[in-house]
Amino acid sequence: MKQSQMLIPTLKENPADAECVSHRLLIKAGFIRQNASGIYSYLPLGYKVLRKIEAIVREEMERAGCLELLMPAIQPAELWHETGRWDIYGPELMRLQDRHGRDFALGATHEEIITSLVRDELTTYKKLPMTLYQIQTKYRDERRPRFGLLRGREFIMKDAYSFHADEASLDERYKKMYEAYTNVFTRCGLDFRAVIADSGAMGGKDTHEFMALAAVGEDTIAYSDSSDYAANIEMAEVTFIPKASDEAMLPLDEGQAKQDGQALIHVQVFKDNEDQLVAVLYAAGDEVNDIKVKNALNATLLEAAPEAMNWSQNDILTHFDNVTILADNGIKNIVNGVIEASGKTLHFNVNAARDLSNVQFADLRMIKEGDPSPDGKGTIQFARGIEVGQVFKLGTRYSEAMNATFLDQNGKSQPLLMGCYGIGVSRTLSAVAEQHSDENGLCWPTALAPFAVHIMPINMKNDEQKTLAEKLYQELGHQYDVLLDDRNERAGVKFADSDLIGCPIRVTVGKKASEQIVEVKVRRTGESMELSVDEVAAFIEGHLS
Repeated sequence: MKQSQMLIPTLKENPADAECVSHRLLIKAGFIRQNASGIYSYLPLGYKVLRKIEAIVREEMERAGCLELLMPAIQPAELWHETGRWDIYGPELMRLQDRHGRDFALGATHEEIITSLVRDELTTYKKLPMTLYQIQTKYRDERRPRFGLLRGREFIMKDAYSFHADEASLDERYKKMYEAYTNVFTRCGLDFRAVIADSGAMGGKDTHEFMALAAVGEDTIAYSDSSDYAANIEMAEVTFIPKASDEAMLPLDEGQAKQDGQALIHVQVFKDNEDQLVAVLYAAGDEVNDIKVKNALNATLLEAAPEAMNWSQNDILTHFDNVTILADNGIKNIVNGVIEASGKTLHFNVNAARDLSNVQFADLRMIKEGDPSPDGKGTIQFARGIEVGQVFKLGTRYSEAMNATFLDQNGKSQPLLMGCYGIGVSRTLSAVAEQHSDENGLCWPTALAPFAVHIMPINMKNDEQKTLAEKLYQELGHQYDVLLDDRNERAGVKFADSDLIGCPIRVTVGKKASEQIVEVKVRRTGESMELSVDEVAAFIEGHLS
């Protein structure tokens, strides 16, 4: 492609509202343009990269035995009512009505649609297992769209759904999709980790997130410094429990003031989806993990309710009516501790073994750097990550709610077992840009680069340079996607734009064109050398392969 015929509106200055590297460079290099908050157009360069990511995804999905289909973006509300998610999903679900007043949602995800489809089609074990996928635009009304494509209100996603007759089949598919995702993100050139995660509003139990490591990432990864253990910080198990001191137990509630060295126990109050109150006891200095609390209660929703309890003496130890009391494992061995809530001391000389014997203990706190790794190997460190994919075992969460059943080998009706597997395609584009860039612009991996080779004649008015550049363009174009900068621009402008765009190889045709010598530069390393025209093709092949 000739650059004079392309729409590549590069900018000299950084966009004022860009909050991260990928957002800044994708706009500055002319890959995307914002139409509204969290809504973007993909210009020709950006769309070329997007299609290459989609091609990799399709290849790996087909290799894993998945079948592609396309489902509607507009979904009837009745299906969401069947699963209860019309109310659970929250304000992120974009809702609308047609001219008849019928409720619809713009697809944030497609569990309801796919389940409604297969419940009429996959009615016997003979058709199982089956995995269906699509690549489609999704919509979520983010409260605060930010970081360009990393958190938008409209985005492109690959979502796959598998259907099974038994757990062994689901386990096998989960493993295969895990491997397929590993292949996708490796081929895209990402530095990533697969981490244990929470399924959130999706439902199900077993799930992993694929996190691209980046300082701008909104998620924190807890990982071992001595093994391959990694988990979303919200799901990382805490195995460390402080040892009990050997001091003698004192009588409960004796004492007029806290003494130096006494362990503090704090209380945090939540309200679940049925408006039931939950009080959580935990050690001062720790942080309650509301995801762990939600999972311990098997609740679908949980929100802080600090003003919900009117504290008075003996509240916690006498157990309020209709209040569930939970305690973090970290206070199991506390001796002569002090319970505080909302800055008020409730009890002195609390001994967990004696005074909290009827309280349910569980791992309810956030893991900390330096804690022992849950797998027993090394200690926990933190890193930031961008979620680019996630795999779930949904089980019967949707099939039971929507009556999606099949007849087993004995002719008995059973709910379908389901798996769900998502890749943020547009988010992957941004994550790659976040990781593959420098101070001058983007540095695309070969597999995703909009063009593999960027040919740049310094002066298009020079006949020798123009002729040689066009000769290389024709010859290399038979094997590679080539961009020829045929614009009548200053050399400085061309070099700056080339660095911004970030093609893996640049071939500069300059003053030595008459000698059939050009400069070849590797964008990522900055390595450059003069080569004869006859050597260029072999060098490019060796580098790009």
